[in-house]
Amino acid sequence: MRTGVIGLLFALPVLYGGCEFWMERPVAHAPGVLVSADPVQGEASNVPPMQKNGYTLKAMARYEIKARVLGKERYRWDAGAGLVPYDIAVGWGRMSDSAVLKEIDIWQDGRWYQWRTQTMPIPLQEVSHHSANMHLIGADNDVQKQISRLRRGQVITLRGYLVEARRPDGFVWPTSLSREDTGAGACELMWVESIRVD
Repeated sequence: MRTGVIGLLFALPVLYGGCEFWMERPVAHAPGVLVSADPVQGEASNVPPMQKNGYTLKAMARYEIKARVLGKERYRWDAGAGLVPYDIAVGWGRMSDSAVLKEIDIWQDGRWYQWRTQTMPIPLQEVSHHSANMHLIGADNDVQKQISRLRRGQVITLRGYLVEARRPDGFVWPTSLSREDTGAGACELMWVESIRVD
């Protein structure tokens, strides 16, 4: 009996890991640009402040983006994890093309999206202007669940707002309002009202 219990205790993590791997498996695509359009940003002047998990969120711009998911990272312990448990890296234009992406190594860490390549399949500026690391805030529980289930390779459309987040203790989390910036402050902090997976 004890041996059976011990075996079950060892098997459960393996089963959990296998299920997680299956749910997170990448979506493969043939070569070719999957998303040709650039993100669309507009005015958000009369949007009232939003509240979530102790943060006040100010809409800075209405935002819609269709892109290929290049990566997803879960955060549990940093200062923003209570508001943004997931970041995604996304690409559009030639940064949605499998022929280009097979030459680029992409990863996320510490709220950053990073990449490296030995071949430079497209110009450096095109990589930085057609990809982004996004901090996603689900507007409700259903959207937050959809965010948690996103997979590398999926083509998605996000609609909502780019926001600035503030906490009562003075912590401020700004958003980028440009697709052409790089480095610190270049990530989009987005209040996501809807997600469509193509």
